[in-house]
Amino acid sequence: MQKPLLSFDDYGIYCAAADVYIDPWKPVKKAIITHAHSDHARWGMGFYLAHEHAIPVMKYRLGEDIKTQSLKYGEEIIMNGVKISLHPAGHIWGSAQVRLEYKGEVWVVSGDYKLQADGISVPFEPIKCNSFITESTFGLPIYNFPETQEVHEEINAWWQTNREEGKNSVLLAYSLGKAQRVMAHLDPSIGNIYTHGAVHNINEIYEAHIGPLPEALRIDSSVNRKEIKGAMIIAPPSAISTPWMRSFSPYKWAICSGWMQLRGTRRRRGADRGFIMSDHADWDQLNTAVLATGAENVYVTHGYKSIYAKWLNSNYGLNATEVETLYTGEALEETAEIETTESKPDESI
Repeated sequence: MQKPLLSFDDYGIYCAAADVYIDPWKPVKKAIITHAHSDHARWGMGFYLAHEHAIPVMKYRLGEDIKTQSLKYGEEIIMNGVKISLHPAGHIWGSAQVRLEYKGEVWVVSGDYKLQADGISVPFEPIKCNSFITESTFGLPIYNFPETQEVHEEINAWWQTNREEGKNSVLLAYSLGKAQRVMAHLDPSIGNIYTHGAVHNINEIYEAHIGPLPEALRIDSSVNRKEIKGAMIIAPPSAISTPWMRSFSPYKWAICSGWMQLRGTRRRRGADRGFIMSDHADWDQLNTAVLATGAENVYVTHGYKSIYAKWLNSNYGLNATEVETLYTGEALEETAEIETTESKPDESI
């Protein structure tokens, strides 16, 4: 009997036929990376294969000297007879699903993904396969995210109100992916836009490889923070309750996260406002994506994996199994980014 094309071990998701790992969490010789968030793209691999827009971020975070190869979406390479290609995941810019085909067997490793269009990422593309590996960060029916345009209109209205009240607006969003998504939809006519150094650094990579964002000023030692009035300030979640954040007083602050679907989460964080915005799929998106693949076998990784696997089994008759991994999904604290992006000297912190 033919062994499955992919397996799970202490290092990550392994393809023995190609001798390559997908998003490994321990150092290996060869790695295929779905996207540049630090729970999926880790330091120490001998070789990295990723989408062409993920590579610059990985080099910034992991070091310019890492050995890499980039692929465009749909471009195919062969490793030891295994056909490998990358396809849009819609999670963040440069994110990809990994398709592997060998002896008639097709697997897709989705990494993190979403089906909502965000205006900056290539939309998710369903890929037919025999076996599909999916996340389940928001794998409960209570998670039903609003339309993207509605959320961005709410953000601009909130900013306008704060400005009229003489307050700054501090908006916390992941520096990679969500921050650029927020900025692409801001209305610059409302006021000035400022960015935390971690966000600014990623913005520079985005603008060099993807396209322009609204003009924003990096907050460093040259900026007189007492002169910032009625502005929008974009920062990573690691800025919560720091002297850096308090220096923009008077201000109101908000969090962009799928977890804001639950009102109690915002209250526990002490935020003035919570915007329901995620780079992950909600309940309906998860089900739509899984069914669109036509896969008989589904492996559920991080999130509500036990509940979601049981749902797929009982409601759709799929062979769904939960799998333990070290992926974190969407967290309110950006601890992984503190260790990577902010380990570089930055006078803005």
